[in-house]
Parts: sequence; C-alpha cells; structure tokens
Amino acid sequence: FLLQQRAPGKVLHDAVCNHLNLVEGDYFGLEFPDHKKMMVWLDLLKPVMKQIRRPKHVVVKFVVKFFPPDHAQLQEELTRYLFALQVKQDLAQGRLTCNDTSTALLISHIVQSEIGDFDETIDREHLAKNKYIPHQEALEDKIMEFHRNHMGQTPAESDFQLLEIARRLEMYGIRLHPAKDREGTKINLAVANTGILVFQGHTKINAFNWAKVRKLSFKRKRFLIKLRPDVNSSFQDTLEFLMASRDFCKSFWKICVEHHAFFRLFEEPKPKPKPVLFSRGSSFRFSGRTQKQVLDYVKEGGHKKVQFERKHSKIHSIRSLTAQPSEQHTEVPKQVSDFSAHLPFNWELRSPGLQSCRQGKELKASTEDTGQHKSPSLKKSPKEGRKVDGAVVSTVEEEEEPAKDRMQQNRPQSQQPSTGSLTGSPHLSELSINSQGGPSVANMTLSPNLSPDAKQSSPLVSPLLNDPSCIRADDEEEVKRKRFPTEKAYFMAKEVATTERTYLKDLEVITSWFQSAVSKEDCMPETLKNLIFSNFEPLHKFHTGFLKEIEQRLVLWEGRSNAQIKGDYQRIGDVMLKNIQSMKQLTVHLRKHNEILMELENGIKNSRKLETFCRDFELQKVCYLPLNTFLLRPLHRLMHYKQIMERLCKHYPPSHIDFRDSRAALAEISEMVAQLHGNMIKMENFQKLHELKKDLIGMDNLVIPGREFIRLGSLSKLSGKGLQQRMFFLFNDILLYTSRGLTASNQFKVHGHLPLYGMTMEESEEEWGVPHCLTLRGQHQSIVVAASTRAEMDKWTEDIQMAIDLAEKSSGPAPELLASSPPDNKSPDETTVDQESEDDLSASRTSLERQSPHRGNTTVHVCWHRNTSVSMIDFSVAVENQLSGNLLRKFKNSNGWQKLWVVFTNFCMFFYKSHQDNHPLASLPLLGYSLTLPSESENIHKDYVFKLHFKSHVYYFRAESEYTFERWMEVIRSATSSASRPRALSHKEPHAY
Repeated sequence: FLLQQRAPGKVLHDAVCNHLNLVEGDYFGLEFPDHKKMMVWLDLLKPVMKQIRRPKHVVVKFVVKFFPPDHAQLQEELTRYLFALQVKQDLAQGRLTCNDTSTALLISHIVQSEIGDFDETIDREHLAKNKYIPHQEALEDKIMEFHRNHMGQTPAESDFQLLEIARRLEMYGIRLHPAKDREGTKINLAVANTGILVFQGHTKINAFNWAKVRKLSFKRKRFLIKLRPDVNSSFQDTLEFLMASRDFCKSFWKICVEHHAFFRLFEEPKPKPKPVLFSRGSSFRFSGRTQKQVLDYVKEGGHKKVQFERKHSKIHSIRSLTAQPSEQHTEVPKQVSDFSAHLPFNWELRSPGLQSCRQGKELKASTEDTGQHKSPSLKKSPKEGRKVDGAVVSTVEEEEEPAKDRMQQNRPQSQQPSTGSLTGSPHLSELSINSQGGPSVANMTLSPNLSPDAKQSSPLVSPLLNDPSCIRADDEEEVKRKRFPTEKAYFMAKEVATTERTYLKDLEVITSWFQSAVSKEDCMPETLKNLIFSNFEPLHKFHTGFLKEIEQRLVLWEGRSNAQIKGDYQRIGDVMLKNIQSMKQLTVHLRKHNEILMELENGIKNSRKLETFCRDFELQKVCYLPLNTFLLRPLHRLMHYKQIMERLCKHYPPSHIDFRDSRAALAEISEMVAQLHGNMIKMENFQKLHELKKDLIGMDNLVIPGREFIRLGSLSKLSGKGLQQRMFFLFNDILLYTSRGLTASNQFKVHGHLPLYGMTMEESEEEWGVPHCLTLRGQHQSIVVAASTRAEMDKWTEDIQMAIDLAEKSSGPAPELLASSPPDNKSPDETTVDQESEDDLSASRTSLERQSPHRGNTTVHVCWHRNTSVSMIDFSVAVENQLSGNLLRKFKNSNGWQKLWVVFTNFCMFFYKSHQDNHPLASLPLLGYSLTLPSESENIHKDYVFKLHFKSHVYYFRAESEYTFERWMEVIRSATSSASRPRALSHKEPHAY
C-alpha cells in the first residue's frame, strides 16, 4: 500500500493494527522523528510520504497514545498486554517516575508475567540479566519480596495488576513538553484524558479540566488556553505559555485537540468546509474513532475475538502444557518482526514477540458428569487448572457464529491459548454457566483472581445448549403433541405441575442441600438451625405429596391410565381445593419466615464463620439464586396458586363441572395471601437491602430501619473526565453512586451520596449538550447525570421525584445514615474517581488478595453491562411472573431444535436438561433483551415460536401450545420491558403489586 505514494497515515496505522489482530488500535499511534529530530505523531489524514521525507532512515514506533482513566475500559487482553509493555518501556526510560515501593511492586508484576511464580534462584538470575530500571540492584530484595506474594497469578492477571498500580501514579501516560509561563518560570505542559496539566519538574502544580477549557489555540510560540468564566476562580480568562518554537507549540496543540476529541466527543468531528478564498488557522482535526465509539464497537461484538501468544513470557498455563495441538491449528500468521520486510523504512515495535493465532473458537471443554457431552464451542480462559473450593476454574465464551462452529463439531478439536479477551464483553453472560459464579456441571466457574471485567463479562454456553444429541426431530414432537389433550384447562393444570416441580426443587435447596452443608460445619447456632429447618421441612413434605396428586391427575387426564370414566378426571379444581384447605394448616410455619430471614441475617452479621459459610454455599451450583431468595419462595408460591386459579375461573363457564371447586379454591387461597401479604412486602424489602449490601463496598450499614429500596441502574455521570458510567442506587432517603470496583470480588465501590432531603432536580440537556441529561442539586453537592434513552430518563425522573417527595414529608435525614455514608464534597466539575497515593498501593494489593469470590451475574451486574435499570416494582412484578416448563430452542443459524427444561425467574431464564436436574447448566439474563415474533424472512415455519434478541444475539423458543406460548410471552415481557408505576409509593404500602 505504501507504494502508492499518496496513501494516508490511517492506511498504515490500520495495517499495523490488522497485522497484530488489535481491535482497540485507536488507543495507539505511530511516532517518528521529523526533519528537525523532534518526535511527532503520524497524521492519519495526510499522505505518509509527505510526512516521512527520508523513509529509509526513519524509525517509526508503535506506542500508546491515549491513556484511559481506567484500564478496565480496555476490553481486550491483547490491548492490556501492549499497555503493560508500554509501562515497562516508560519505567526503563525514566519517563514513569515513582517512589521505590511502587517501582518494586510494578517490576514484581512484570517478573511474574515473564517467569511465573517466585523462586529465589531463578528470580536473582532473571533480575541480573534484565534491567527494568537504572540502578535496579538496590531494589532487587524488595522486588523479590513482592514477587513472593503473586503465587498463581497468570500473565493476564499480572498485566491487570500492573496497570492498576500504574494508573494511580502521577506520571502515568504523561509526556512533558517544556515551556515557560508569563513570568518566565520554566515549567512543563502535558495533556491527559482529564485535560491539560502543568508540572514543575515532575510535580504537578496545576490542572485545567476539559470542562473548564473553552478554547485552545496557538500564535507562533505562544500556547493559549481560554477558560470558561468562573467567579470562584483566581485564574485569568486566557492563560499563555511560551514554548521553544512554533513547531513545538503546534505539535502540542495538535495533541491537545486529539485528546479532547478522543475522550470527550461521542463521534469523530466532521471536517470543516473549505473556504472559498482565504483560510485562517490550521485545518487540523482529529481523525478516527472516539473512545466511546471504540467501547461501543467492542461491546456490540463488531469484531471476532482473536488469540495471541506471549512470546516474551517463559511460563505456560496448565492448559498450554497439557494441550496437544493438531496440525490444523499450528499455522499462525507471520510474526510481528517479519512485518518490516514489507516497509520501505526501518520499523520498530514496542510490542516485541507478539504472535497471532488463527482466528476461531475451535476449543472444547471436557465435563466430569457421566453422560455429559463435550462441547466444541467452549473456549477456556487463561486461568484453567486452578481450583477454587474444589472446582476446576475456567471460563468459556459463547459461540458468535453457531453455524460455523457446528460444522466442525465432528472434527477432533484441540486446546489453544486463549486471548482471555473477556473484558467488557458485549453480552454479559448471554448464556452463563451457573449465574452465581459457582461451578457448573462441567466444573466451570468464574475465577476470583481474574480481572474484575474478565470474571463476568464473558458469555458462557453450557454443553447442553450445543449438544447435537439434544436435538429432537420435529416429526417426533408433532406425533407426541397429537397424543395429548388440547383444551386450555389441561395446560393450566400442567402449569401447576411444572411450576410445582421447580418450587419443590427450591425447597430442597434449604431442606436438603443447605441442611446437609450446615450439619457438616459447626457454624450455626442450634436455635437458628431449629428455627429454619423445623419450619421448612413440613412444607417440603406437604408439597411432595401435593405434586404427586397433580401428576396423577394429569396422567388420568391424558388417558394414560386404565380409568373407565375419563370425564371425572379432566379437571384440577378439586385437587387444588383439597390441598389448599390442607395448606392452611401450614400458615403457622409461613408466619415464621419473616423471623427466619431476620435471624439468619443477624447471625451472618455477628459471625464471620457463618458469613463465610453462607457465601460459600451461594457459590455452589445448586444455589442458582441468592440464598435468602429461597426463604421467600413459600410466600411467593401462594401468589402463583392464586393467579392460576383466577385464570381457571375466568376460563370456565359457571356450568362447568370444575367451576365450583375452582372458585372455592380461589377464595381459600385469596384469604391466605391477604393474611400474609404484609409479611411478604416487609421481607422482600429486607431481603433486597441485604442482597444489595453484598454488591456494595463502602456502605457498612445499608440496612437500617425505615429505609426502602426504590431503583438501581446504570447512568453516566458528568465529571472533569467527561461522561463516566456509574451505578446508581436510589432509596427513600438517599441516592448512592458507585463504580465497579477493581477487586477480585467485583463489587461496586461507593463514590458518593446525595441525601434526598432538600434535593431539587431539573433537565439540563441544553446547558451541557448531553442527551437525556439531569442535574441533581443537593444541599451540599450537585451532580449531572445522563441516561442511555429517554425512557430510562423518564423512569429515573419519576422515581427520584417520588423519593424526594417522601423525604420532604419525613423529618429529614437520619444522623446514623449520614455518619455511615462515604464523604464526597467534590464539585460537579471535579472528577469522581478516587485518587489513591502511592503509599496506598501495597495496602490495596494485600486487601485485593483477601477478597473472596463474588457472584458475577447478579441483577446489578446485568444492569451495568446492559446499561439499564430496574425498580422495586419491577422486582415485585418479577415475583408474580415465574414460569417453568419444556421449550424447544434454536439458534439463529442452526437447523434443529433442542428440547430444554426452562425456569424463568428473577429476570433470567435458567436452562436444564430435564426437570430432574438439581442445578441449571446455563442461564440467559433477559434485561435489555427484546421479545418479538419471527418474521417471514426468518423462515421459522412453526407454530408458537417467539424470538429473543439483544444486539447480534438471537434465540428462538417454541412452546407446545397456544396457552403456554401466551404464558411465556407474558412472563418474559415482564423482564424485557419494565413495569410502569401504578401509583406513588408510601411508607404504609412501600412496594405494592
């Protein structure tokens, strides 16, 4: 391409990124010395040959150009690897300066990625041969001391930790440009993602955030910054700095323009129209994708995940050592170093030894369960082979092109080193094995030591969902369907049976699995044991018999018995009436569930041992929901009985043989629900607060009397660094905003809070130029937030206003609330990312190691990745809309249908091979998904088919009858579209259904 003399710089830049299989190449640039030996960036719009006059004598370097504020925004492991190499280079060149402790800690992570776990002899030899900084000898003992603590850390994790430490350093990503101020004092200017920085030596003495900068310009050697008017500022409107020459000044101005556009704009700026006669000023503009466009592109799956190998690293993961690559996978593209042969000038890369592997997902994961088929569409993470709680740790990725993958299912597959490119995946756990992060049937779980993004952003696929043996012929289904009754009442009765099976399994989580685990550990007081199990065991015993009666009635209804008079058995009302009347005797146990929930949470609060035990139990594959959710199941089940009986009574004419029993059963169950409804509302709010407490860091006493949860979700917060994604939690007295914590537990770190008492709210799209924007003004602080859509903004506006009204009617903020909240006195223009000193680096590292695994597929994390929100009313509607049964499922590009047992609850579909399985094999969170019917062009020539799609992910599901089709559509719609608020909440009726 360079033989074409007019090829622009963008062509060269794209060629380099394509050769490296680098998706996020926009963070990087090409740097070279101009004719005056000044290092400049390659202009992507100008022809290469006009910029590089003597190509044979020029070395072009591929380096990091834009350093994001948070390396978790880097979606690909390959990108983070190149950033880590940049940090290594900057350390060696003295550009990244820091104290000895930070330097030793940085080098220890580099050493871990290069030679693996600590060995004193090997470490000393390696450090003797490799000089990472000048005068390294004085720090070698401290480096080895830190390296000793990184046992078991993979190269990918080492890169992540290296960047986590480096990003907090003042000189991270900084390039100093000598200048003088108006008084002639020598200073250095630099540009970063936040704005323009002023240094004296290597000490930052001032900063001008982009939000405060109105205009940047240069006149000959003078660099000018025009600020927005600010009555509280002592700065003049225009600041002037003198640089060495016009070329130096213009070069720095260009870098500033590019940084502002990359980090602050939503899209690439359009070119200015050419003047007719004369032109004033430079025509230079930023060219390429902005950071927002890069993030959106990767999240939407607009690329293929690729694999790479760290040639500089002397260690190999367990999977690499055990894999036996076949010949078809051994070919790789040319090494990076070979690229220079195609260039008319010398070429230097700061990413030596990169090797790209053939694209594709031809990986397989073996399973330990007998009879479980191997799935060729599973791809293992860089962290296989380690064990957490006795389970082999591994993550897998969902196939993006099922048709291509299935064509290779019968071929011998081999394991290949994975990219581990799990961060910020566009489809958070689109199909995730064991949403709680626990080990699945294939012994797969999320590693607690992977980067926070890597742990959950990966879409996971169960072997079940890609197992050809699960595909059932359509003819067989049609024959089976014709054998069974077709009346609507039969399918209502069948719904009772299918949901009762799931309910019984949920009871067994407490009466069998939890009780068995408790008996093996001396962690729970006897009084608490007796309270829980003495009230749940009678329920389990009763519902076991109830389920048998329902199933026997269905057998008679279907004509699969020797009964002579079938008409007497084609009804369900009599069975429901008999058992609901018997169920009333269990009310004494149901009333105890409020006490059970509170006593268990108090026990967890007072006993670290019980807290650890319960957290570990939640990580087990059988506990597919939060543990305290199972304690609410008996009360929720009463509502389901009432709903089914209401539908049955509405369906039957008064003359029907089953109408009288059905109506009597409805009256009995309605009475029970009315008696226990107040208890259930209190328990749901209490349970939700405790569940959120597990997801938050920095809010110790979230659960206080009188606090009610209202809404949680993802919003963008405007700060000096631009719009930054934050997770907001709205309660009836306070609004919290958080970011996803960079910890192994992947919880959300509280950044600040706004008491609702005295708060005002106003739309401010015109003021800030940001769509769907709100300004929230508290008594001591104001923040500007933006929603992803107008609909999301309306939901937040309605709920916040309602919460403000409730707070105004109350007596004001509670003293204990304010004392427990994290301090945050930042102004709206200031950045909200906490700054940590170098002295905190060791402490954060050790606290990170102490963190425990955390459930990575909770509703909070799904909302974060899908950029949406849910309210307490949505949770209440979700409680009513639970369903179980068989469905046939089909991929977009597949031909056959797979029969699955599906449980829909908590905004999520859980997939089982059969209803007898004790735990789900995969899950599909539906928040953010769209529910539609397939169009004619999709060639789905079957009845009762609905379609679920999110961006590029499409699934078809097929029900067995019109009634079950309508029921699945009804319950799934409740998750894919949030419920509208019927009326304002009140303290007496906090969460009306």
